[in-house]
Amino acid sequence: MSVRELYVKGAHVWIPDREQVWRCAQLTQDYKNHLVTVTFEDGQTQEIKVKSDEELPPLRNPEILIGENDLTSLSYLHEPAVLYNLQVRFCNQNAIYTYCGIVLVAINPYEELPIYGPDTISAYRGHSMGDLDPHIFAVAEEAFTQMERDNRDQSIIVSGESGAGKTVSAKYAMRYFASVGGSDSETQIEKKILASNPIMEAIGNAKTTRNDNSSRFGKYIELDFTRSYSIMGANMRTYLLEKSRVVFQAPEERNYHIFYQLCSAASDKKYSHLRLGPPETFHYMNQGLQEDPTPPRRSRPGHQDNFHYLNQGSSPSIEGVDDGADFIETCKALSLLGISEATQNQMFRILAGILHLGNIVIQDNGGDASTIDKGDESLAIVAELLGISASELKMWLCHRKITSGREVFTKPVTLSEATFSRDALAKHIYAKLFDWIVKEINKCFAAPTKPFRFIGVLDIYGFETFEINSFEQFCINYANEKLQQQFNQHVFKLEQEEYVKEQIEWEFINFYDNQPCIDLIESKLGILDLLDEECRMPKGSDQSWVEKLYDKCKKWDHFSKPRLSNTSFLIAHFADKVGYECAGFLEKNRDTVSEEQINLLKSSQISLVHALFTEKAQVAPTKVKVLPTGPSPAHSSKQMRKSVGSQFRDSLNLLMLTLNSTTPHYVRCIKPNDDKMAFTFDPTRAIQQLRACGVLETVRISAAGYPSRWTYHEFFCRYRVLCTSRDIVRNDMRLTCEKIIANMITDEDKFKFGRTKIFFRAGQVAYMEKLRADRLSACGIMIQKNVRMYIHRNRFRRMRNSAIVIQKYARGMASRRLAHHMRQTAAAIKIQACVRGWVKRVQYRRLVYTITRLQAHARGCWARQKYQHMRRDRAAIVIQKNVRQWLTRRRYLRAMRGFVIVQGLVRCFLARRQLKKLKIEAKSIEHQKKLNKGLENKIISLQQKLTEMKNENSFISSYKEEITVLKTRVTDLKGVEKQLKASNNQVSELEARIAELTKELEMERGEKMDVLTQKERADKENRELIEKLNEENVRLTKELSDAQKEETKRESEEYLRRKFEAEKQQLILENTDEKSGYQRLLKEFNRLEQKNEHLEEELAKFKGGNAHKRTASNVSNLSGASDAPTELVHDDASEFSSFPGDDDIGYGSVRSRSSEMSDSNRNLDNIEWSSQKTGDTSEIKIQVPQKLQELEMENAKLKDDLNRLRKSIADSEPQNNRVQEFMRQFEALQDELERRREECIQLRTVLANRAHDLRSVTQTSYGKDVDIVNEDGELVLAYQTQKQVNRQLEDELKKEKQRLHETETDYKGELERLRRDNERQQKLLAQNLCKSDATNSETLLQSEIMRLTSENLNLQGQVDNLTEQLKKYKRSLRAYAKKLKEAGGGDPTDMLDVNTTNEGEVLPIIRKKEREYMGMFEYDRREEMQIIRVLVYELKPRVAVTLLPGLPAYILFMCIRHTDHINDDEKVRSLLNNIVNGVKRVIKKRHEDLDSTVLWLSNVLRLLHNLKQYSGDKAFQAENTVKQNEQSLKNFDLSEYRQVLSDIAVWIYNGVIKLMEEKVQPLIVPSILEHEAIAGLSGNKPGGMRGRTGSVARELESPVEPQKALDLLLKEMTQFYRTLAMFGTDPELITQVFRQIFYFICAGSLNNLLLRKDMCHWSKGMQIRYNLSHLEQWTRDMRLHESGVTDTLAPIIQAAQLLQARKSDDDVHSICDMCDKLSVSQIIKILNLYTPADEFEDRVPISFIHKIQAKLQERAEGEQAQATLLMNTKFAFPVRFPFNPSSIHLEDIELPDALPLTMLKKV
Repeated sequence: MSVRELYVKGAHVWIPDREQVWRCAQLTQDYKNHLVTVTFEDGQTQEIKVKSDEELPPLRNPEILIGENDLTSLSYLHEPAVLYNLQVRFCNQNAIYTYCGIVLVAINPYEELPIYGPDTISAYRGHSMGDLDPHIFAVAEEAFTQMERDNRDQSIIVSGESGAGKTVSAKYAMRYFASVGGSDSETQIEKKILASNPIMEAIGNAKTTRNDNSSRFGKYIELDFTRSYSIMGANMRTYLLEKSRVVFQAPEERNYHIFYQLCSAASDKKYSHLRLGPPETFHYMNQGLQEDPTPPRRSRPGHQDNFHYLNQGSSPSIEGVDDGADFIETCKALSLLGISEATQNQMFRILAGILHLGNIVIQDNGGDASTIDKGDESLAIVAELLGISASELKMWLCHRKITSGREVFTKPVTLSEATFSRDALAKHIYAKLFDWIVKEINKCFAAPTKPFRFIGVLDIYGFETFEINSFEQFCINYANEKLQQQFNQHVFKLEQEEYVKEQIEWEFINFYDNQPCIDLIESKLGILDLLDEECRMPKGSDQSWVEKLYDKCKKWDHFSKPRLSNTSFLIAHFADKVGYECAGFLEKNRDTVSEEQINLLKSSQISLVHALFTEKAQVAPTKVKVLPTGPSPAHSSKQMRKSVGSQFRDSLNLLMLTLNSTTPHYVRCIKPNDDKMAFTFDPTRAIQQLRACGVLETVRISAAGYPSRWTYHEFFCRYRVLCTSRDIVRNDMRLTCEKIIANMITDEDKFKFGRTKIFFRAGQVAYMEKLRADRLSACGIMIQKNVRMYIHRNRFRRMRNSAIVIQKYARGMASRRLAHHMRQTAAAIKIQACVRGWVKRVQYRRLVYTITRLQAHARGCWARQKYQHMRRDRAAIVIQKNVRQWLTRRRYLRAMRGFVIVQGLVRCFLARRQLKKLKIEAKSIEHQKKLNKGLENKIISLQQKLTEMKNENSFISSYKEEITVLKTRVTDLKGVEKQLKASNNQVSELEARIAELTKELEMERGEKMDVLTQKERADKENRELIEKLNEENVRLTKELSDAQKEETKRESEEYLRRKFEAEKQQLILENTDEKSGYQRLLKEFNRLEQKNEHLEEELAKFKGGNAHKRTASNVSNLSGASDAPTELVHDDASEFSSFPGDDDIGYGSVRSRSSEMSDSNRNLDNIEWSSQKTGDTSEIKIQVPQKLQELEMENAKLKDDLNRLRKSIADSEPQNNRVQEFMRQFEALQDELERRREECIQLRTVLANRAHDLRSVTQTSYGKDVDIVNEDGELVLAYQTQKQVNRQLEDELKKEKQRLHETETDYKGELERLRRDNERQQKLLAQNLCKSDATNSETLLQSEIMRLTSENLNLQGQVDNLTEQLKKYKRSLRAYAKKLKEAGGGDPTDMLDVNTTNEGEVLPIIRKKEREYMGMFEYDRREEMQIIRVLVYELKPRVAVTLLPGLPAYILFMCIRHTDHINDDEKVRSLLNNIVNGVKRVIKKRHEDLDSTVLWLSNVLRLLHNLKQYSGDKAFQAENTVKQNEQSLKNFDLSEYRQVLSDIAVWIYNGVIKLMEEKVQPLIVPSILEHEAIAGLSGNKPGGMRGRTGSVARELESPVEPQKALDLLLKEMTQFYRTLAMFGTDPELITQVFRQIFYFICAGSLNNLLLRKDMCHWSKGMQIRYNLSHLEQWTRDMRLHESGVTDTLAPIIQAAQLLQARKSDDDVHSICDMCDKLSVSQIIKILNLYTPADEFEDRVPISFIHKIQAKLQERAEGEQAQATLLMNTKFAFPVRFPFNPSSIHLEDIELPDALPLTMLKKV
């Protein structure tokens, strides 16, 4: 292949440009005749004449290679390709890091990016440098991994010019080391290392014109590591502090940050003694601003403008920087590093003294003398702050001492010399303080022992060139020359190693060697040597020194003299030619300070000032075994006379020795623009820095050899299309690749075959890509041709078939039309005949009808006329009759009226006559006497009648009271009956009245029906129609109203539902956050607990002890209760024999319910119910009297309640005979119960006394040998007799119980009958009241009925209460009967044995065999540890699988139930503590065994559920059976232990998740991202050095091939599921486990995808989606899909969909809606990384990304999570343990033979 073949029409080339450096152009015609014709992007055309092929413009890389993360992956390696690739990545993709071989190029974004969090550190941990996107963390991981693998020291060299971001890059590198190499010691050295950054930035960084936080010194930090590669210490070395900045700042620059921070704290009273104000006393406040015509601002106390050393740059503040807050942070960092507040105060005194020293005004005293005013306030302040004499300071600032032989002279100095002396003193003090702070930091960093290895981070200034370059720039560029030499040698070495490793022939690569330039500077009679010589001359000057340079150095090619200057010189550095002005070189190199001033400071009263100038000089330590180049100075004075250049040369040589002894890693920082604008790229500034930092040199070295490298498999997958099938040899990929290359490239020098790779010259990959694109294009054209032929052939066939079908249907239509016409003609004739016949018939019928109607009308008219005549005759006769009757009646009435008038007149006359006679008689005496006689007779008769009435009244009064009493009784007894009868009578009257009204209504209706006519019927029809219309209207109105109400109701319900759901979600989130926070604290606690145990083990090892003991990691650590020591668990079973079992290491006392009852003075209180055991076991007191007191108090309470209830019922229903009868029977039953209770109490008293007497007799007679009492078996006979008595009592109790049950049934039946009668009467009354009018009497009746109904309901409620009380008394009766049965014998020991008190009596215990078990296991406390050993320590998963799931938990709980049954507080506490401690020990020992952890997770949860289910809480008894409720714990409240078990379950759950994640993690990326269903479908693009050869760091490749990884992942998931299900884990917990695992898979795969550019293309998105579908199908197979497990995969699914989605402007909304689970930064990152795999697919336009970003910003308002880039792989969902009650009955559980638990006895 020749070069001319690439320069064809359409090829893109780079043309040099003054403004843009390089411009892209396209060839308009093929290259020929040494003429290149190009067209630029703006349409401009240019013809370029070239002399030869070597002068052709550089070719542009293919589109698919632009934006690669490794510059060495570019096919054309040259300057424009590197520059454009960096610009595309920085501006378009917002990628600030790019690889260039072994170099990481970092561009300062001038913006905070979310790519440095803990998630990013976790993502890069364990990955090789080329696996993920370029990052500073990748370089740090490379160094850390090489240190681990190669056991070799490492160095990271960070360089770049000011403002490029060197300090930030170094800080993040150290943060990475501090995170991955965290120290286990209590000092936490990594935190101190990070805390040193703000201190060093404060004292060593300043604002410059190029950078707001520029480091004005170089530093090399060595991080020391132990053999386990944990940080154990650090050491810092500094280089060439810019001391001149203390006394001078250029415009728009600042002094060191610490001064401004100190000024910001001037208002604090704590620093008032520093005298940082007031401002009017400072002479040089406005110095540097004198040329400003504006009046000076009013100064503020403590402001930096008050100080001459701070105001020269005229830029006192930095935008966005709070000096006050930074000062607080600096103080905190100083305190963290162990610098006390007193020492800090002295530091601040020195810094303030330096500021005030600059404000001392030195005046000209005439001639060669100068002076300081006596009243200079700054002089006094300086003396006070530094603790020195003000007069001596004034003296030696204006004078100097001259020694001539033995004579000493004091000579005044000039104003300029005094000012220089003052500034030199200030610089010297600051430099000493700087060195002291570095020394103190190193003391804090110092490791207690010798470090094993270290990693060094070098943050040093980059190559600098300004308009005026002085001594500082000379030293900086000298250091960069040394570093560049080391860099070139290392790059060449790596290239050589790669070729040797691959066993290919190679030629020596020429690279720039800057050794001559270094020799010019540091060799004998070099620049530094001549400078030191001139400094030693008494009258040496800068001019004389530069003249010596012109004379001595002209032999060097890199040295030259400017044409127009005699005070400067030029040096040709590797980056550029730099001119240096000689002014100030000598003074800066001397760096002299008056010895008198130093002695004055030594005499300071301030301890720190005194220490700064009296300490002996020390050589900076180094971690490598190298010898210094020269002897160490003998004393400080000699060291002070050593020049700055010599010191810098020595320290630089020492640094180079250190770097050469380590493996270097390079970070080159680039400043994109000078305006500090975010993501703005200035090509001119960038290319200058690329040339200066050696990136282009790296590219040139790579391009000189074979930069493009492919593995055989990758090459075959990419270029398979360029060969035929017969050229493929599957078993020999190299042979196949040789055949492919032989068909493409004929020049063998363009490629080399290595052992595992193919090496290509620069440009060959682009040529092969062109051939590949041409072949794919030809294949595409061939496919299009055949497809189009197929489409057109099918179209012609369809058209031909369609034409035939159309003809067929057209001919058929014509035939059908002809037949239809013929049928229509025949039908028309037939219709005409029919129509004509029909017309004639109609005419005839009309004629007949007309004649008939005429005849009918005529006859009707004649009949009507005859009828009218007859009516008129009849009417005339009636009228005549009525008129004649009226005339006769009128004559009769007139005659009768006359007769009556005459009779009345006559009678009036006779009456008046009689009245006159009576008046005359009334006036006579005789008449009066007659009247009196009649009155006397009447009075006598009345007196007689009065006497008779009195007698009769007295007779009746005797019976009056009896009648009243009887009436009262009758009224009371028949009140309700009378009311009911009255109601019935009223109802009957109402019914009769209704019947009468009904009859009358029927009669009237019949009469009206006879009178009504057709008009009424018509009216009725109209009314019905109107009513129907009205009803329809009403119905529609009602429906409309109901619909509106329903809609309103629905909207209201929907609103309330949404509000409820929102509140519910809020509560759930809050609960989840709280639970998550608690579980994180619990997880952290467990981690710290394990850490503490490891530390104790190490401590024991250091002490030399053989016994490995530690503090018990029991539950007391969770609840803070116990400190009992416990031995460590070993594998042997014999070691468990010595575990303590009697020590109380629990959580405090268990609360017993019986202990809360109050004491009562009963007859049984004084009886002894306890006895002593014969063994060594402790005494156990049986609290039977207390139980009896509880029962008696409960019975008394129930009795009082019953009496009150009975009284209230009797008072409310005195007339109800049935209720009264019920109450009397109930009282009788209560009396019977009371009687039996008293009998039981008396019997218990007698039995207890007998037991006490018997015990006393036996102990008196036989002493301790009481067993001889039963020598003849009499106790057995007594026991058999007692059993017969007990059976008889049981039969009687059963009969009594049956009788009570029958009585209760009868009562209930009677109550039910009364309730039905009452309801029937209520319904009848309600119906009758609805039919009657609302009269007053009916209202009273209705109110009375309501009252009766209410009383009836109250009565029914009272009856229900009585029934409930009856049940309680029955239960009490059964309890007493049981106790009676237990106490029925004559020996109390039998009674106590039946009561399972286990007192350990003297007599042998004879137990009765129970058919129904109580669901508990009895055990001896001495065998408690044996039980724990069998069930916890020695239980293996393979044995547990054969048992009932959760069987150990059931057995342990049944033992807990027994301790509760016997109410033994100590025993239950000991058992629970041993269970908890045993589980924790087993988990700690077997924490890496998934089966063991899952086994005990399941058992702990089952024990927790059992404690809840049988706790007695109603919330946990909803699904219990009656038997299970009876088996609830009676005496102990174990809620605290439930919390402890819950915490242990959370701990075990986290361990299970961690184990699963560790097994799944290596399979995530190969199975989700790298697995390809069709191998080679994606066709990997050319990769760079990092992507192809891989990092030289740790090779953590997947243990399986990507093609097998998906199957292995599904196999692991299936194994997890089977393990969880096999040990009986709750289904809800299994769902939570896989939800967490799926989240981990999603986070790991998405984070890797976001950091891998090669994965972001369409075909990879399709493969990822296909791989994820297998996980979704797995969840469906395992029936986990309905629980939302796959919802956690939504982010990675949406990322795959985003890769597959169309990316046009019309798809912006759909993409934003589709990616609702991805954050804004994640979506933008994927779109920026998206790169087409081939040239046939277009890139994502920048405008499209901006539209997506704008749309997503609207969605992301207020969401902080949208700023995150990587998912948190350590995020854990809060685990919940839903209550899962067991349906297994405890009494059905049997001990299997596999568990040797013979010590347990089922009761």
